[in-house]
Amino acid sequence: MLAVEDGGGGVEAAIGLQQPLKLKYQYYRRHTTCKYAEAFIRHQVTLYWNRDKTITAKLLRLLYSDCFVTGCDASILLDGPESEKTAPQNARLGGFDLIDRIKKVMEIRCPGVVSCADILNLATRDAVHLAGGPSYPLFTGRRDGMTSKASTVDLPSASISSKAALAYFESKTLDVLDMTTLLGAHAIGTTDCSNVVDRLYNFNNTGKPDPTMSQHFADQLRKTCPRPANMSGTQAKNPWVYLNPDSGPSYQLGNSYYKRALAHQSVLGVDQQLLYNNDTRELTGEYADEYPWKNGFEGWRRSLALSMNRMDNSTGEIRRNCRYTN
Repeated sequence: MLAVEDGGGGVEAAIGLQQPLKLKYQYYRRHTTCKYAEAFIRHQVTLYWNRDKTITAKLLRLLYSDCFVTGCDASILLDGPESEKTAPQNARLGGFDLIDRIKKVMEIRCPGVVSCADILNLATRDAVHLAGGPSYPLFTGRRDGMTSKASTVDLPSASISSKAALAYFESKTLDVLDMTTLLGAHAIGTTDCSNVVDRLYNFNNTGKPDPTMSQHFADQLRKTCPRPANMSGTQAKNPWVYLNPDSGPSYQLGNSYYKRALAHQSVLGVDQQLLYNNDTRELTGEYADEYPWKNGFEGWRRSLALSMNRMDNSTGEIRRNCRYTN
């Protein structure tokens, strides 16, 4: 069983972590000439995070957008007129500049050794730790994918039902525990009002608000997200809201995301849907510390360490520049 460092006494993973095929724990330290790769990456992430704490949410979304399409192969980083980053679902992705900066450093220190896919995974892990999450162990040795096509991007709607969401996660070889845990990344970050207006004004084309949302919270959101001119959700200027008003600009991970779901104050429909499946409802209550005899938010931290390692699959090369194949 691997220890998950938390900057204090340490948190242990709840169960043994199965090693992904061909990846190794402490791959760079034990099996390459770049023994301090993880330390170099951590240093760059810390420098960036000290100036811009939004980077944690940006990297989490960037990693999700990468791993849930063709596996964790850094295909999301490739430039091109029809690359994955041009897909509508990826319109607001960020964090590319930090990955470019880290890659430049790594190519100076250890040319041709550290993949962009590993950089994205390790940088996200370190940013999550800085924001209050666990510094979970990662198996490394990934390779960078050779192709990136917008047509392969199948990321689901933010208003997807719990049943459809679980089916999507299962199609990626993840389970209900992974889904409930990984959605907790919505504890930080922002979203466009276009992802919320259906819940506020025209839920399931009924012309009425989502009945699962607290009326008081809906009234608050309407102040920032006015009714669009047409109910397609598009607006000339698309304002945004925090995914979790409790964390807001602090960008600190915590269990208020799960507490808000219990209070019917989730911003996104997919997050509120956690209450409408027996398994996700129980896990939501546990992560929100609703059951004092269970692990609570520490349980979420341990589960995150496992789920982040289960989003994987990569083949290819080690790019010299993360935006282009060699």
